[in-house]
Amino acid sequence: MSFRAATHFALRRPALPAFNQYRSCRSSLRQFHTTLPKMTVHNIATKAAFEEAVKTHKVVIVDAFATWCGPCKAIAPLVAKLSDQEQFKDFHFVKIDVDDLPELSQELGITAMPTFVAFKDGEPSGKVIGANPKAIEKLVGDLL
Repeated sequence: MSFRAATHFALRRPALPAFNQYRSCRSSLRQFHTTLPKMTVHNIATKAAFEEAVKTHKVVIVDAFATWCGPCKAIAPLVAKLSDQEQFKDFHFVKIDVDDLPELSQELGITAMPTFVAFKDGEPSGKVIGANPKAIEKLVGDLL
């Protein structure tokens, strides 16, 4: 074996007892943690599904959006972030496309996109028109 091969071998491979000692130490220190479940923003496709969501959940946050709406796309990550927060784990976040559900949009009084409507115990409790992050956070936070 050449000198180069011998030094390469010695540098690359740790001594066997030290390696086993490291392995046993590492396995005893290994700690597991749980990750919080990802809550999601649910897409509502029918009026019946919307009514069911409002009936079965204590607090529902409705995001009325349109696929062509730029501000709706810009504010969507904030809504997803809010739905993932532990303090809002009991809230049900939903999205309705105003072009797909025009009757429901009219019943909710949607006049601009995005519009956020909060329902508590089946009754509307607040509304935010426009992509205003602070107002949306206040709307959701006031329902705690």
